Amino acid sequence: MKNGLLIFAGAFATIALSWTGVVLSAHRQLGGLKQFKDPIEESLAPVPLTGLADQGRAVYQDLGCVSCHTQQVRREGFGSDIARQWGTRQSVARDYIREKTVLIGSSRLGPDLRNVGARGYANAEYFYNLLYSPERIAAGMPAYKFLFDVHKAIPGQVSNRALKVTSDGYEIVPTRRAEALVAYLQSLKDTYEYPEAKPFVETPEKKEGGK
Repeated sequence: MKNGLLIFAGAFATIALSWTGVVLSAHRQLGGLKQFKDPIEESLAPVPLTGLADQGRAVYQDLGCVSCHTQQVRREGFGSDIARQWGTRQSVARDYIREKTVLIGSSRLGPDLRNVGARGYANAEYFYNLLYSPERIAAGMPAYKFLFDVHKAIPGQVSNRALKVTSDGYEIVPTRRAEALVAYLQSLKDTYEYPEAKPFVETPEKKEGGK
């Protein structure tokens, strides 16, 4: 075909320009997002993870938690996330701008974790028990016993970090990786409000004649 090359070049250029337009428009819309400054307290949100929680993010990623848990609360009408008390508002793009790795996920074999740190029961002890023996709390979740050091307890010298002492005299102590992961999970909470996170209200179309 005489004009085959020309047609191919035209099709390729069309696709390339379309793709570039999508990328650039998204970058223009989201790439310039900055932290929100509270007009009263003058605090900035969201804040970046620091210290132990930041180390825990790497553990969360390394263990593949993202394969079973999402970190995105859908707005009402697009799921029952808020009704399940997975958050008090929908997640928005600004929530993720300070994160080194955005771990939104795509599968919900387990509950969404975006606000797990804000749940009343979610203290450190709860998370340690969940990781060590999840069968008592979340059936079907795998155990992460390798995140704990199990050794014979010395009478009168039980570690103050021990999760518990078993009936046969062994103490279960969280490792540094377990402590970091729990610190990360406790940091997962969107307690700040943004203008764009306000509930979406669909307004009815105006009737003919402006009525």
